[in-house]
Amino acid sequence: MNAKKFTVVGVLAIVAAFFFFGMDAYKSRVQTAQDEQVRAEQVRLVRMHSPVFGSQNAPVTIVEFFDPACETCRAFYPIVKDLMAKYPSDVKLVIRYAPFHQGSDQVVKLLEAARRQGKYQPVLEAVLEAQPTWADHGQPNPSLAFKIAERAGLDLPRAIEDAQKPEVQAVLQQDIEDLTALQVTKTPTFFVNGRSLPSFGPDQLASLIAEEVAKARK
Repeated sequence: MNAKKFTVVGVLAIVAAFFFFGMDAYKSRVQTAQDEQVRAEQVRLVRMHSPVFGSQNAPVTIVEFFDPACETCRAFYPIVKDLMAKYPSDVKLVIRYAPFHQGSDQVVKLLEAARRQGKYQPVLEAVLEAQPTWADHGQPNPSLAFKIAERAGLDLPRAIEDAQKPEVQAVLQQDIEDLTALQVTKTPTFFVNGRSLPSFGPDQLASLIAEEVAKARK
């Protein structure tokens, strides 16, 4: 009986090991394919319309594909801000929209309307802070995000009008085309000077940024 138990446990351990290494190999293939696509489609990483934080002349560019309804994007926002503060003249952040969640496209248009009023960052931060109130994935309520933006100083009637303009829709459509071409399937997805993270996490992002900053300073 004990021998049978050990045999079963041994077989399960082998199966688990094969599964683990198989998944690891699969992730590696997916990342390699994406890196090759990014190298071939560099123009799709940054567009003229993309919001930029930091010095335009910074030698290191973080591109973040971002969904305003994404909890992980919300968690990473202060992390990225701290990293930029660490390298104020070396690093800039470019925001690309990836509206994967229901209702996110409306909030993206709100952000673009806020940019037209020079209120992009305060509205972005207010919307992210209040994300749990409007971004319930089962029943999102983007209209609450508009009210939150108004409390952050946005001229709401003007913003509602601007959000419907073809130029704003064109920004959203271009970002969707680019993320599709670059095989971006989750948020946040980061590229640092065109390089993807070796694996996902704040430490990995910090390490890749530090590496690119060191290169730029040589």
